[in-house]
Amino acid sequence: MVGLRPSARVGAGNTTKIHLSVDACGLPVTCEVTGGEVNDCTVAPALLAKTPDAETVIGDKGYDSQGIRDQVVEQGGKPVIPRRKISVVGNGDIDWHLYKYRHLVENAFARLKHFRGLATRYDQLKRNYISAIALVCTFVWLPM
Repeated sequence: MVGLRPSARVGAGNTTKIHLSVDACGLPVTCEVTGGEVNDCTVAPALLAKTPDAETVIGDKGYDSQGIRDQVVEQGGKPVIPRRKISVVGNGDIDWHLYKYRHLVENAFARLKHFRGLATRYDQLKRNYISAIALVCTFVWLPM
C-alpha cells in the first residue's frame, strides 16, 4: 500500500477511516486505512487505481473532486458522485437512480461492524488493523 508505515499507530480510538470499494454485489474489493483528519479525495486515486475495471464509480460528496472524475473517465468508467453545495456546476448530470446503489457500500460497512475488534478499533498498530480488516473481508466473502 502506498504511504503506509507498518509500525505507525492507528491513533486514539475512533480517529481512523476505512476507505472501502465494493463490487456490484456489495462485497469488499479493496480498502485503505487513513487517519481521521485525511480528506477522502486524497485517498480516492489510490483506491481507484486498485480497481481499474469499474464501469461505474458511485461515491458520496466526500469524493467530489474533478481529479477523481477525470481519473474515472480515463479508466473507462462513469462517475456518479454528487457535487457539494458550494459547487458552481450543480447536480444536473447525475443519475440519481444509479446513485441509490451506494447503499451497497453502507451495507458492507454494516457487515464489517459486526466484528467487535473492527468496530471498536482494538488494534493499536496500523498493520494489525489492516490485517483484521482483510480477515473480516474474507469472512464476508465466504458465503458467496
